[in-house]
Amino acid sequence: MKGFGNMGDMMKQMQKQAVKMQKKAEEIQEDLKERVVEASSGGGMVTVHVNGKQELLSIKIDPEVVDRDDVQMLEDLVLAAVSQAMKKSQEMYQEEMGKLTGGLNVPGLSNLFQ
Repeated sequence: MKGFGNMGDMMKQMQKQAVKMQKKAEEIQEDLKERVVEASSGGGMVTVHVNGKQELLSIKIDPEVVDRDDVQMLEDLVLAAVSQAMKKSQEMYQEEMGKLTGGLNVPGLSNLFQ
């Protein structure tokens, strides 16, 4: 019956580790909220800022790119800059969460902490 006691100790240890991991993940989340990536398109005509939580913070548009006869170009530039910034932000998020898991890809783990 001694083996069952060890199993209980292992479960308690696993629970402690899970709590520590969750606390660390929350700290990473707070840090990522403060970290900002920038991306631009059209040679800097459109610039966007996104934080590490994939929240769009700002969009800057050079007035010279605003042409009421070519709204499609402006829309494309905004879309390209936002897409690029979101990708950078996601990569930063994955890198930080990878540090938490020691580089292991734990399915569903990153979803738990978003």
